[in-house]
Amino acid sequence: MERRKEVGVEMDRLAMDWLWLADRQVLGLGIMMPYGRLDAWQVCHQLVLEVYGASRTFPDDERYGLTAQARRAAFSSAANIAEGSAKRGAREFRRFLDIALGSLSELSYILLLSENLGYLTREAWERLNALRDRAGKLTWRLYESLGKRPRRTNSRA
Repeated sequence: MERRKEVGVEMDRLAMDWLWLADRQVLGLGIMMPYGRLDAWQVCHQLVLEVYGASRTFPDDERYGLTAQARRAAFSSAANIAEGSAKRGAREFRRFLDIALGSLSELSYILLLSENLGYLTREAWERLNALRDRAGKLTWRLYESLGKRPRRTNSRA
């Protein structure tokens, strides 16, 4: 159990380091990475920051449960967009966007459960869910924009 706590703390540190770096890039304090220009990533990044803030009020006994899972799901959505944007070709990028969409769906349930358990106020849930919904729509549009292109056929006459 103690090892699990160490891993969770280390993951939170890594996530926060990544968020700090991403903030510097988006704010113009460093070189903006290509994913920083994507609306889907920007909204997912904002969602990560909001989820981290809101989950600070969760009970201590949820630190390695809902708190960690909510943070991981939110982080995964932004991180998969960033990672996928660096891959070669639309097909690979779509695979990472698909994972990001799955993480946003997972977060939807986590937020609902957190509100049902009284860890989030109704207002906080509505705000976070609206942001999650917007992130999902933008990510889906990006996914669709990278849709399958017709294959070229080599026709020899």
